[in-house]
Amino acid sequence: MPLPTDALHELLARLETELPRAVELRRRLHRAPELAHREHATAQAIAEALELDVQTAAGTGILARTSGPAPAVAIRAELDGLPVQERTGSDDAATNGAMHACGHDVHAAALVALLRAAHTLGDRLPAAILGVFQPSEEAYPSGAEMLVSDGALAGGIGAIVGVHLQPQLPWQALAIPAGPVNASCDNVRITVSGRQAHGAYPHLGRDPVLAISSIVVALHTLVSRRVDPLHPAVITVGQLHAGTAENVIPGEATAGLTVRAHVDADRQMLRELISEVAVSTARAHGCTAVVETTQGEPVLHNDPGISARAQQLAPAAGLRVADAWGSCGSDDFAFFGAVAPIAMGFTGLRGAPGFVERPLHHPEFLPPDDAVAAVARAQAVLYAAASPA
Repeated sequence: MPLPTDALHELLARLETELPRAVELRRRLHRAPELAHREHATAQAIAEALELDVQTAAGTGILARTSGPAPAVAIRAELDGLPVQERTGSDDAATNGAMHACGHDVHAAALVALLRAAHTLGDRLPAAILGVFQPSEEAYPSGAEMLVSDGALAGGIGAIVGVHLQPQLPWQALAIPAGPVNASCDNVRITVSGRQAHGAYPHLGRDPVLAISSIVVALHTLVSRRVDPLHPAVITVGQLHAGTAENVIPGEATAGLTVRAHVDADRQMLRELISEVAVSTARAHGCTAVVETTQGEPVLHNDPGISARAQQLAPAAGLRVADAWGSCGSDDFAFFGAVAPIAMGFTGLRGAPGFVERPLHHPEFLPPDDAVAAVARAQAVLYAAASPA
């Protein structure tokens, strides 16, 4: 497929005039983050800044389409913040107990700038853009899954792309590898029931704390001994709860964990093995176990054609192509793969002017204003790469 380099150059030129307004919008969004499914003011601020016709979707989400030929290329940005108390010390720091600690304020402001720039070009571009400002990327129910199940993105879309900031990648770099780039993620809760007893008489009880401790240790052997070492996968136990007194064996203990994998077959295998290990280990301790799984995001597979074209186009936007990138992080953007070919790019922050290196979701994570331009240019590259010839 021929590369639409001329159209990309024209779009980038128009984009430059929109960036100052986008920076102001980003600051406004950063000061007032809203949690998943409550992003009413965020959506209103974006709709006002777009100055385009918008429609609501998936509750607080909004869709905005530019003029231009069909099928459209959809570009996703996120609305929600995280339940994190900000500690950046910025003049624009949020004070409401929520925080844009994942760059969603930057992604959304950048997409507003790109939509405004594209709308002025109309049919001179190879495809219309559908801006998808989705709610609840950080929580369940997933905003992306809701958009898919509601049919809000059905018909007239040739591809769906997105860009995410990534502090582990270098500044002005874009990673857009083909294939799996983010893992599936499922939440699992294990409840072990035993028999309560006084700590002085353990033989009269059945200890669920000892049972769940054995389960946790056993779970951490599954990836290393049951998954192909060349397949990324990880099990993380992040919660343990049991008892109310030091000298009482409680009747129940619970564990909360996530299981992540880059290969669908590994995902299913690990879910089955977790249940098997929990039930059999609990039984060995004279207890019973119930395993509840909440299915989360699927594996995010980048379309190889979009990826290859984006790598060729990136230098036109002043972005160098980063080394192959992937992680066991998850993103509900993967649900869009049921609608159209998808591709997620990652643009770097390491070494950006004024950026203090912090990981995503950290209370001191604060991308500089220049990140708005970096994301918008990367969004333009992915749009061009996904557009028809």
